[in-house]
Amino acid sequence: MTSKSSLTYKQSGVDIDAGEKLVQRIKTAVDKTTRPEVLGSIGGFGGLFKLPIGRYKQPVLVSGVDGVGTKLKLAIEHDAHDQIGIDLVAMSVNDVVVQGAEPLFFLDYYVSQKLDVEIATRVIQGIARGCELSGAALIGGETAEHPGMHAQEEYDLAGFCVGIVEADRLIDGSTICEGDSIIGIASSGPHSNGFSLIRSALKQSPLGADALVDGKPVIDQLLAPTRIYSKSILGLLDVIEVKGLAHITGGGITENIPRILPAGLGASLKQSAWPKLPIFEWIENLGVEPKEMLRTFNCGIGMIVVVQPDFAEKTLEALKNSGEQAWEIGEIVKDINQEANVL
Repeated sequence: MTSKSSLTYKQSGVDIDAGEKLVQRIKTAVDKTTRPEVLGSIGGFGGLFKLPIGRYKQPVLVSGVDGVGTKLKLAIEHDAHDQIGIDLVAMSVNDVVVQGAEPLFFLDYYVSQKLDVEIATRVIQGIARGCELSGAALIGGETAEHPGMHAQEEYDLAGFCVGIVEADRLIDGSTICEGDSIIGIASSGPHSNGFSLIRSALKQSPLGADALVDGKPVIDQLLAPTRIYSKSILGLLDVIEVKGLAHITGGGITENIPRILPAGLGASLKQSAWPKLPIFEWIENLGVEPKEMLRTFNCGIGMIVVVQPDFAEKTLEALKNSGEQAWEIGEIVKDINQEANVL
């Protein structure tokens, strides 16, 4: 009879001990994100969160799920694991807050061929930092090893956020009308969109990722974390009647604003109303047409706020007081094609 050698899960490429070590490494960072509603701690089968329904008459849950796209490839290539987790949180949280919802909790999914505890710790500490910035509790997640599914040094990320809003304070853009003012809030750079195009543009650059833009390394500007707007927006909603909010994400500045507009309305924007970040000029100079820039990137505006005209000045003041840069960049106009036109 032929003898068979003993097989273990670790020999097959999955190290359970490494996963347990990671949980211990990230515990302190995760604990910093806790909220009074969190029950239990990480490591259970499911994250527990007691809904604060006593604060609401008709609570509505708002959820969002996202990743960071191929920005992750650049982060891996340039050992920039510490901040990519902030991007992950931002992409879901910013989608949730535009409905007027307060982010409550966040869960992440991290998968690699073989778990590198050091790198995973850096990534998840960044996720925890993003949760701190947004006010969401990091109540759980999944760390998986998939031998044979990824390149040796690669990993992938996804995240899921749940928020809550009072039903009569839900923001859906339905009250937006002609003449309303459009306020743009500054982005920190490309955020986490358009990176397949950015990576193609890098190949066109003689110096590639070693190029300097405005005296600073281009790679640092490309990998700057996505700005998290939740606390600023929630503070604004306490003092201003906001009609509409748009996260400028995939689809750029021209494709995302129409998503919140009632039928028959469009947006007229003046690009001269806000400063053009040097990083976007650099991308454009590598051969990306202006129209393609506007439908791919945020072009310096990461969040849109729509208010009635007489609230515009107060809105700008409130955003400035919360640490944001913001400008009145256009107005709502009649448009049967429901477009955002940038002049």
